[in-house]
Amino acid sequence: MDLSFTPAQQAFRRQVRTWIRANMPRKEKDAPAMEFGDPQRIQALKDWQRRLYTAGYVAMGWPKEYGGQAADVVQQTIVNEEILLARAPGLIGLMGIQMVGPTLIQLGSDDQKRRHLPKILTAEEIWCQGYSEPGAGSDLASLKTRAELVGDEFIVNGQKVWTSNAQFADWMFCLVRTDPAAPKHRGISYLLIDMQSPGITVRPLIQMTGDAGFNEVFFEDVRVPRHNLVGELNQGWLVANATLAHERNMLGATTTTQQMFNGLLRLAQGRQRYGRPASADAVVRQRLADLMIRVEAMKYHAFRQLTDRIKQRPPGIGASVNKLVSTELNHDIAATALDIMGSYGWLDRTSAHAVDRGTWPIEFMFSLGLVIGGGTSQIQKNIISERGLGMPR
Repeated sequence: MDLSFTPAQQAFRRQVRTWIRANMPRKEKDAPAMEFGDPQRIQALKDWQRRLYTAGYVAMGWPKEYGGQAADVVQQTIVNEEILLARAPGLIGLMGIQMVGPTLIQLGSDDQKRRHLPKILTAEEIWCQGYSEPGAGSDLASLKTRAELVGDEFIVNGQKVWTSNAQFADWMFCLVRTDPAAPKHRGISYLLIDMQSPGITVRPLIQMTGDAGFNEVFFEDVRVPRHNLVGELNQGWLVANATLAHERNMLGATTTTQQMFNGLLRLAQGRQRYGRPASADAVVRQRLADLMIRVEAMKYHAFRQLTDRIKQRPPGIGASVNKLVSTELNHDIAATALDIMGSYGWLDRTSAHAVDRGTWPIEFMFSLGLVIGGGTSQIQKNIISERGLGMPR
């Protein structure tokens, strides 16, 4: 692998960094992108994504006919890194850009691509994911939400849960059962559902962080046009796996973990422990060293994946490795921060004495949820061992 950037790539990084500093909305830079319900903030984040897209920094690797630039994957990687390094707002349309958008490019019809891809890029339409159900989490293929094909429409009935952003999403990419008599993996279809359709009820779920980013979604005789079917009828499991691979890479963002670790280092250097910086304590230094080794290993794994993408090699089980390693590492980084802060660690973000604006207990709790979301760590280990290492079930 070549781990260095070319002079042209370094110049591009400087260009992106300068643009972000000049254009990012300052008041929003420390706010999480996923946990909000304020219409003004939602609109502000839509405007931010549209500004990034207009500047040419969103979905750069997409084909030009679908609104991208067919750019080198390294360029989009640089943009993503610089957004995080600047602590700029995240993209409100991330699920569309990184999950359903690439799925439609790969497997959608021409009409679906023309209809949805441009509005995904400009944040005119926001997407949510309708996968998990009360009885179908890790065993997703056991889902029961039913879609009956009647003429040119599907009639959808059932329930989804843990649906991020459903309270303000315009569309959902949804797995439904269309053949109850078929083996559970073979009777599923992948539908695009307009969230303004009659019969849809969204109920926010309050998380342990105090936020309401997750939701329950209920379907009662919801009518979905047949042309909103992605791929073949009853072959939605194949489409879903394409989307899941994109999701696991999204959840396994390497730069996010590096930024969390850098924040932990700043905390350890600034907090006192027995009359000296916590970073000078032998026990703390050992924990920091262990975490740094894991962060570096993950970074070089990401470089290997980047090399594979540049050389157009099959991705293999890299997305599952990303998801497993990064979510558990993020949780351990947050746990270390709480230990360093001691009694102050769990102060609520509304407290005047909260350290780092109370972000660490939020990171600790939210990262625990991501260990589960997108396929639990146990599921990822099974995928890695069986599909990657060829071990028996």
